[in-house]
Amino acid sequence: MNIQDYKGVFVFAQQVDNVLSGIALELVGKGKDLAKDLGTEVTAVLVGSDVKGLADELAEYGADKVIVVDDPELKEYRTEPYAHALASVINEFKPEIFLVGATAIGRDLGPRVSARIHTGLTADCTQLDIGDFPINPIPGKEQLHNQLLMTRPAFGGNTIATIACPDFRPQMATVRPGVMQKASREAGRKAVVVEFNPGFTPNDKYVEILEVVKAVSDVADIMDAKILVSGGRGVGSPENFKILEDLAEVIGGTVSCSRAVVDAGWKPKDLQVGQTGKTVRPNVYFAIGISGAIQHVAGMEEADIIIAINKDDTAPIFDVADYGIVGDLNKIVPALTERLKAELAAK
Repeated sequence: MNIQDYKGVFVFAQQVDNVLSGIALELVGKGKDLAKDLGTEVTAVLVGSDVKGLADELAEYGADKVIVVDDPELKEYRTEPYAHALASVINEFKPEIFLVGATAIGRDLGPRVSARIHTGLTADCTQLDIGDFPINPIPGKEQLHNQLLMTRPAFGGNTIATIACPDFRPQMATVRPGVMQKASREAGRKAVVVEFNPGFTPNDKYVEILEVVKAVSDVADIMDAKILVSGGRGVGSPENFKILEDLAEVIGGTVSCSRAVVDAGWKPKDLQVGQTGKTVRPNVYFAIGISGAIQHVAGMEEADIIIAINKDDTAPIFDVADYGIVGDLNKIVPALTERLKAELAAK
């Protein structure tokens, strides 16, 4: 492998039912930052059937080039044709970096593609940077420059590992949804569109989809919420979440929770914030009865304003909070709710 032949930052622009997933635009935004550091371009790889119309949206969010792999075999996600599509794009265009969202689709697709093209994959990354590797010089070992430094939680979130792939290309990573920010949309911006089809011949690895049944859920997506009222083990009981729901209703927020609450069976997994849950970036995040373990903080520390309510004045959550209240949440939260109700009624 001649590493010098590999250029550019590529991202997999995931779409479902011809609608771009949020992670696709987040990866384009991060890819643009990485490409700027390397003096190159960011390319979005769009895979599906009749999806070329999505290229303009990718361009408006920062893609310099869009490679479209369009074929009827790609209408619904299936592992074999999608893996063939991405592996073919990588072999043809030789990107230096290839990013995939750590969604259900991306977690299935990324490892299979990396195995086919014989490169490494760092999974579930929460940070990506361009830098030197080894990060700290080691006597007698060459320090390589302009490497992709891929950071992810390890050992159950108790430590953070930074990983590089200096000897193989592309450098591949799956990235957790919600941890990267979309670039500002630039209406009318255009990208170079390249149509590429490696050909698809169904074989015994092609799954036949007999029926698609879409799940209907009335659980709000906490990743889209502007205000989150999040409860932890300190709330005390599932019934006690009613006081958090009352607060959320008054301020137009959404209730979320910590892992301990999900493990106890009080709330569904869809509402969990943290390393093993969802990463959120609301304008306001209430951390109520949450101690602030590193696994939880990793999922919400990018919130614009963090308000912590906890009876333990030594709780780690106060280290990341913008505002903190030490006291009994059973008294503080209802009083706060009533005060806000009165303030809003006065307006």
